[in-house]
Amino acid sequence: MSIPESFQQQATMLHVKGAHGNSMSFDHFTTSKIKRGVHVSYPGWGRPFILENLWLNQLGIGKAGLVDNEKAKFRYALTDGNNVVQVYAHEKAVTRETEYHLLNKSGFPNSFTELQQYNYVFSAVISGDTTQVGKGWEMVMTNIYDRKASRDKNPFAYVKPGDNGLATNGTDTIFIKPVNIKQTANAEGKTSNLPFKLLSGYELSTTGGVIGIVDLMNQNIWFYNELDANERLNVAAIATAIFARRVHNEYW
Repeated sequence: MSIPESFQQQATMLHVKGAHGNSMSFDHFTTSKIKRGVHVSYPGWGRPFILENLWLNQLGIGKAGLVDNEKAKFRYALTDGNNVVQVYAHEKAVTRETEYHLLNKSGFPNSFTELQQYNYVFSAVISGDTTQVGKGWEMVMTNIYDRKASRDKNPFAYVKPGDNGLATNGTDTIFIKPVNIKQTANAEGKTSNLPFKLLSGYELSTTGGVIGIVDLMNQNIWFYNELDANERLNVAAIATAIFARRVHNEYW
C-alpha cells in the first residue's frame, strides 16, 4: 500500500504481529486472546421461479434462486499498557444470486450465476474502563449491492472491494474509507495496471483530516503524531477490529 509522503512525515507506522490471528501486538499495544463465537455459513430460501421455468425448461434451461448467509462474532481486550478497552463485534453477510443452468448436460461449464444482492454489516462496540477519559465508541461498516435498485444491466457484476463506515462516541466521529489500488510495481520499479481494483487498506479521518491508516497488505497501522494517548487507543481498537474480521476479510 502506498502511503502519501505528506502523511508519512507526520505519522508513525507500527507493524502488527499476529494480524488476522488469535491475538495481536504492536509497540506497547497488545490484545488478549480473541474469543470467537461460532462462524456459520448456511443456505437460505431463494426464489423458485416456477412460472419462468415452465417455458425456460422447454429451451433446456433451468433458473433458480440462491441465498447464502454468513455470520460471525468475536470479542477481545486491547491495552496500551495503561488503559484497557473491550471490543465486541458482529459480522453478517447475505448474498442473493440467480443461477442459470443447462438441463441434461454434464461437463463444465454448464451454469452461470448472476449476483442480485449483497448486504454486509460489521458492527463493534468499543468500551473503556471507568478510569478512561471519554465515552464508549460504536463502529459500523457496510458494503451493499442491489442490482434492481441500481438498475445494473451488467451480468458480470461483482461485490466491490472495501466497506465504508464510521465510528462515533456520540460527540466525535471517525470516518472509515476504503483505499483501493489499481497499479502495482515490481522489484525493478516497473509499474503495471491491474484489470480490477484491489483493496489495500482503510483511511481513518475526522473533519480535521486523516488520523490513521490501516494497511491490510503489509499489516501495518499508521498513527498521526498529534494524537493523544486516548485517541491512539481508539484508533488502535478500530484498526485491530478490522484486522480481526473473518466474514469479509480479503487477507484472511
